[in-house]
Amino acid sequence: MSVSNEGVLMTPTDLTITPRDRRFGRDRRAQRHWLNGDPIATAFFNALSITFPRGEAFFIESVRAFRDGAPGQLAREIAAFTRQEVAHSREHVAFNRQVTDHGYDVSRLDADVTMVLELARQRPPIISLAATMALEHFTAILAHQLLRDSRYLDGANPEVAALWRWHAVEEIEHKGVAHDTWVHATRDWPRFRRWWVRSMMMLVVTRHFVHHRARGMMDLLRQDGVTGSAAWGGLLRYALLRPGILRRVALPWLGYFRPNFYPWAVDDRDLIASADTPYAAARMDDRKDKLSPSMA
Repeated sequence: MSVSNEGVLMTPTDLTITPRDRRFGRDRRAQRHWLNGDPIATAFFNALSITFPRGEAFFIESVRAFRDGAPGQLAREIAAFTRQEVAHSREHVAFNRQVTDHGYDVSRLDADVTMVLELARQRPPIISLAATMALEHFTAILAHQLLRDSRYLDGANPEVAALWRWHAVEEIEHKGVAHDTWVHATRDWPRFRRWWVRSMMMLVVTRHFVHHRARGMMDLLRQDGVTGSAAWGGLLRYALLRPGILRRVALPWLGYFRPNFYPWAVDDRDLIASADTPYAAARMDDRKDKLSPSMA
């Protein structure tokens, strides 16, 4: 493991963050309920996807605000993180277009994301970085579950499942970048202050994340004619019981509040190795400094 000058554990020095420039589902549109024909499961993932293009642009902005003066390894991490997130945004724009092509109105979901991010941008940049660090932990522990247990994507459209697994691989791979940037940016802070701000921001982020994603899922289900107890009961069963992805990330979420938390305390590079083979041809070497910007 790498250790900062303040004694904080950081991203392993032998980890390489490698963008994989893949495109998914351009030739054939997935069906409306692409996940096993289930509107509940489909709404869960669709509502997450709607948030990604704007959210990942915010992540890039928040991390890059502190790249000046970053040591060599961190500077390389930030550059690779940026390239991965650009590709994620591009692919979820394409996927979200399929969602709207099926007749879903996502304007309310998009407005929620825009509102929350505009509020965040009114805060100092260091608070935006703290929010990004919390959300990156969220995405990393969800990605861990997606790759660890195939049941979450069983019965999914193959191209859409490949999109989510590709995204999960790279979320795990760069899960330490926002944290490492935070350690660098707050290197002059007392440890208690660093822990307090990080922890309080996770509570704020969790409240907004759960509230707005649940509201977005309910909105999509309403457009499928699933309302009331059928919608709420279905979502609660899916999220907490079977397959129970939110229940399964509860302990990793709590781990964020440890004073000595760092993302790579759980070294899950074995999950990357087990899922990365289909994307090997898309791996970009260090000489390529730009992703194709096309959203098509």
